Amino acid sequence: MSHAAEQPQQPLADRPAVRLGYYVSHPIQYQAPLLRRISQEPDIDLTVLFGSDFSVRSYKDEGFGVAVEWDVPLLDGYKHEFLKPIHDKGGVSSTTPISLSLVHGLQNADGSPRFDALWVHGYASVNALRAIMAANALGIPVLLRAESWLADRARSPLKLALKKMFFDLLGRGVAGVLPIGTHNAQYWRHYWGDSVPQFLFPYAVDNSYFAQRAIAATPNLAKLRAELQLEADRPVVLFASKLQERKHANHLVEAYARFVSKRTASEPKPYLVIVGDGEERKNLHQQVAALGLDADVRFAGFRNQSELPAFFAMSSVFVLPSRHEPWGLIVNESMASGCPVIVSTDVGSALDLVADGVEGCVYPVGDVDALTESLARVFATPDTPRQMGEAARLRMTTWSFEEDVAGLRAALAHTTRKLIA
Repeated sequence: MSHAAEQPQQPLADRPAVRLGYYVSHPIQYQAPLLRRISQEPDIDLTVLFGSDFSVRSYKDEGFGVAVEWDVPLLDGYKHEFLKPIHDKGGVSSTTPISLSLVHGLQNADGSPRFDALWVHGYASVNALRAIMAANALGIPVLLRAESWLADRARSPLKLALKKMFFDLLGRGVAGVLPIGTHNAQYWRHYWGDSVPQFLFPYAVDNSYFAQRAIAATPNLAKLRAELQLEADRPVVLFASKLQERKHANHLVEAYARFVSKRTASEPKPYLVIVGDGEERKNLHQQVAALGLDADVRFAGFRNQSELPAFFAMSSVFVLPSRHEPWGLIVNESMASGCPVIVSTDVGSALDLVADGVEGCVYPVGDVDALTESLARVFATPDTPRQMGEAARLRMTTWSFEEDVAGLRAALAHTTRKLIA
């Protein structure tokens, strides 16, 4: 039996760029550098469709409890459009924003598909579902990315059955998923098995930004210490996040109190610096006072993203004791800055980024005794924080935007047949 000769593949440089649309609710400070990086790919023509512009204006973040205005560029370096809103309450929920022009945003003037593929962030909003359905109607393959994991909040059997039905329907409209890490990959596999292909798209930050700013901040740390009234020879334990109940800064305060009570006179006594604001601030102040820690704990308030590398550079360890934290990108930021981390088992990034005893410590969520022991392990020797910090920085070199681009290229090659992965 004879076979037809294979057609030679068109050289990559001669191929038209893959037209990639990306729908997301609003500009997000973590994503902007990634979108700039993707836009550098000569054969990927990225256009971002935003449902709202609230984050590029000053707005009140409910988690921080204060007005927020990001000091990093959110819109530079990539093509973007703001869809005309029907409903926009200046935040994100299942019903806001809702965009009037979302469907038209996926079409050319003649009604033909504008994109070769549509990447959608999340699935639990009216706009995201409308984007998926509109793309399906136009024959545009959909790539889905979300933070979901199986360590979810308790739900009744009825809600779980309804969720399964929802995913059975949703899976028919998704050409591929972009898991952010191991927990997220397990989530997609739980609902869709192998019927929807997966392409690892790691939850990453701009590692070089944090590494370089941490290095640049080092010569000026005396100024930051003076601002916070910290003695020069005492190390720092850092918490930086929204002061919400589920973040459990209170667990860290309790563990810190137990840890420092056991330090000998010859061992340096660390400070605890709490960066952030939110509903739990008053309770934390009261807890610190009740434990007699006023001289050792500093509340630094909300700090913008550009300020954080200096705090990481100043600190011996960063701690995130959260419950139900699907990822926790601030863990990436700390590690990229060369600061080791202590994270609970409920922090999703722990499974992919932190080997217990190497880049820091992982302890069972809610176990204050184990968190106390983790602090002792990090401060076991004067050199332990530095060693763990170097391991953390090294780990981040393989969890970066470059891996994101590789995953995206593989997904586009599979779904559009127009790229060489």
